Amino acid sequence: MSLTATPATTLTPRRLYRVLAVAETVTWTLLILGMVLKYLVQVGDWPVQLAGPVHGTVFVAYAFTAALVGVNQRWGAVQTAAAVATAVVPFATIPFDRRLERRGLLEGGWRREQTDHPGDATWVSAALRFFLAHPVLLGAAMVVAVMVVVGVLLVLGPPSEWTA
Repeated sequence: MSLTATPATTLTPRRLYRVLAVAETVTWTLLILGMVLKYLVQVGDWPVQLAGPVHGTVFVAYAFTAALVGVNQRWGAVQTAAAVATAVVPFATIPFDRRLERRGLLEGGWRREQTDHPGDATWVSAALRFFLAHPVLLGAAMVVAVMVVVGVLLVLGPPSEWTA
């Protein structure tokens, strides 16, 4: 058995983005089903209490992943913000993924080395290359960032309870 990465097992920007886009849609489905069970079937709060944090965690992970892939693919701020914003609308991440695919915006691998492209001279690209050179650190940083954001959101409570 070979321990080297094969094309089928390589985690490309396209594959990472797609996995999180699908996961985000699946957790939206779970949350909506939880709300149907709570409000229409009236089985109590437990379906939303289970599905809500799962969806919230995947929502935040998708947002971080969209930002990471957006920087790697040189989407620009508007395109990256649009990718993140699709998570707010139920089931929008998959059509957006298809749109990115049609436009070729998920093509290519990770930008591990600096090129002559002007965007590669920015501190954001330098940070991207650093983290891509240290994938365990990148993974750990992403997990910690997701946990911190989800923890803050849990302290704040459901969005319906946020008041000015």
